[in-house]
Amino acid sequence: MSKIFGYVRVSGVDQNEERQLIALRGRGVPDRQMYIDKQSGKDFERPAYKKMMARLRKGDLLYILSIDRLGRNYKEIQEQWRILTKERGVDICVLDMPLLDTRNGKDLMGAFIADLVLQILSFVAQSERENIRKRQQEGIRAAKARGIRFGRPPRPVPDNFAEVCAAWRDKKMTLRQAACVCGMPAGTFYSKAVHLER
Repeated sequence: MSKIFGYVRVSGVDQNEERQLIALRGRGVPDRQMYIDKQSGKDFERPAYKKMMARLRKGDLLYILSIDRLGRNYKEIQEQWRILTKERGVDICVLDMPLLDTRNGKDLMGAFIADLVLQILSFVAQSERENIRKRQQEGIRAAKARGIRFGRPPRPVPDNFAEVCAAWRDKKMTLRQAACVCGMPAGTFYSKAVHLER
């Protein structure tokens, strides 16, 4: 007996998948057959997607809200679509694009139109991913130009740091001993000691 599945993807753990879940539940997808990944769509190395693929059988129906939720890599979207529909015999319904419902238009013209729409939307999904990455890089460059620092704040040096550095430079202690006295890794001690000399 065929089953109904749903696939949901958001790009990160801080993003909310509720909108997609509501849409898929509205189509009768049970929660136990809903698969959710919280990671990039750049490839299909996603744990929930792999679990879902292991359960899908011929005649099953897979719902996704939009093609970019399936992925954001043009070639890989095309390949996964082929694997799902041709090799596995699974029907796919993309909710926000009625032309991408493999239950309809099984004739040559229907298949042709669906293939065209899939190619266009796959292209758009990858283009948007590339634009997002470009905007992020531009934003980071702009923030750095304004003096905004990324990452952890630098660790403060202990009060005895200058004395320990002097002892290390005079070869009264090894790098490892000096770092240990200051309570920091040897590499950190070394870089801070070099910076102090400037």
